[in-house]
Amino acid sequence: MTSVFLSSLLHPSEIVALLQFKLSQKPNFAAIIQGLDEDLRIQFICVFYLILRGLDTIEDDMTTDLDTKISYLKPFHKLIYQEGWNFTKSGPDEKDRQLLLEFDTVISAFLQLKPGHQEIIADITRRMGAGMARYATAGINVETIAEYNEYCHIVAGLVGLGLSDLFSSCGYVSSRNDLSNSMGLFLQKTNIIVDYLEDLRDKRFFWPKEIRHRYCQNLGDLIRPENKNRALQCLNDMLFNAMAHIEDVLEYLSMVKSPSCFKFCALPQVMVIATLSLLCGNYKAFTHEHIKIRRGEAIWLMKESNNIDTVAAIFRMYIRRIKNKITPSDPSSQTLALPVAK
Repeated sequence: MTSVFLSSLLHPSEIVALLQFKLSQKPNFAAIIQGLDEDLRIQFICVFYLILRGLDTIEDDMTTDLDTKISYLKPFHKLIYQEGWNFTKSGPDEKDRQLLLEFDTVISAFLQLKPGHQEIIADITRRMGAGMARYATAGINVETIAEYNEYCHIVAGLVGLGLSDLFSSCGYVSSRNDLSNSMGLFLQKTNIIVDYLEDLRDKRFFWPKEIRHRYCQNLGDLIRPENKNRALQCLNDMLFNAMAHIEDVLEYLSMVKSPSCFKFCALPQVMVIATLSLLCGNYKAFTHEHIKIRRGEAIWLMKESNNIDTVAAIFRMYIRRIKNKITPSDPSSQTLALPVAK
C-alpha cells in the first residue's frame, strides 16, 4: 500500500489516501492532513510524518532488542538518504511494520524534496533519534518535571520545531522555537495521560515521580480502588502540567498566516483541550485504555476551528468546564485557576 501511493507524489489525493490508511486508528489526523493545501501535502508534510513514524515504530517496538534498536535510532537520519533501504526486523504484530518493510518508497519521496526541506527533516530526525536512543538505554522511568519536559521535547517538541521551520520556509508562519516546542509538549503530555494503562503494562513510567510521589509511592498504586481519590488528584495535577502550555499554543496559532496551515496546526490543539476536559476528574483514565472524545464533538471542532478567535473561544469553553470539575479540596485547585483566569 505504501509503495502504491508514495511512488507518485504528483497525486495529492493518493497521498491523503496513504495517510488515511496508515492512520486508520487516527482518523481525525487524516482529516487534518486532508485540509492542507495540496502543495504542502506534496512537498513535505506526508514525507516528514512518515519518516518520523518509521523512527518511532523502531523505538516503540518492544520485541526489538536494545542493541538493535540503538544501532538504527542513532543513524536513522543518514539512512533516509540511502536509496533502497528498508527495515525488516519489526515484530510480527507491530502495527506499522508494513511502513518499514516498504520504507524505500518513503526515502524515494524524501529525496525528491527541496534540499532545504531535506535538511530540516534530517536534522529533526537526527536529534529525535539520538534522544530516543538515550532513553532506550536508560529505560523509561521519569524522575523530575524537567526530565519529563525533556522527554516530551524529544518525541514531540522536535516535531513542532520541524513543522514550524518547514512552514516558515514557505512564509506561512514566523519561526518561534519556544512556542513551537510548547505545541508539541501540549499534545504529548495529553497522550501520556491517556496512555497511562498501556504504558504501565509495558513498564514505561512517564508520569514524573516529582508529581506522582505527592499522591502515591509507585505509579501502579493509582489503579487500586482504595486510592481512587489520590489517583484523581494526581490525574488533575498531570492535567494542569499540560495546561501550562496553553498560552504558548494560542500565541503560536495567532502568528500563522495561511488558513489551511492554521487549521492543520489548530485542530490537534483543540482536540487536546477537549480531551483534557474529558479526562479531568474522570476515573476511567485508570480503568479504560484510549479514552477519546465523541466523534460528533470531534467533527464540530473540525468545522469551528477556522481562525484564532474561534479557537480561543473553544479553549475558554473547555477551560471553564475543567475549572467547574475541580473541587476546592483538590491540591491543584489553586494553580488550575491561573490559566482559567487569563
